[in-house]
Amino acid sequence: MAKKDRAALDEMIDFAMGELTSGDPGRKRAMVRRMAERWPEEPALALAYAVTAATETIEDRSGARAKDDPVIPLGYRLSALVSADVHAVQSMGQTPSAAKDLLHFWRRVDPLFLRLS
Repeated sequence: MAKKDRAALDEMIDFAMGELTSGDPGRKRAMVRRMAERWPEEPALALAYAVTAATETIEDRSGARAKDDPVIPLGYRLSALVSADVHAVQSMGQTPSAAKDLLHFWRRVDPLFLRLS
């Protein structure tokens, strides 16, 4: 992995952690869409990885409180949903897919992430 790619992924993870822990329900729900808009040229699966890594970090840092923190299941749910969309996009022949391809998919096929705000 190139240094540039690692830097973008680290930024994505930091961004996801900030949004998930913001306390603002709108920011949490809009996080994946905002990530795709902010990093359109990054691999689409990088969004899912970043959300998963951010959620896991939050979970690890929460210790015993993690089981009661609603951010944990939300983060994993958003990661699973974006992963399913990546699979759909790639099944349609857009391989490898970038975050901008997800934005197109959401506008044309499944607007869930566009409606979340």
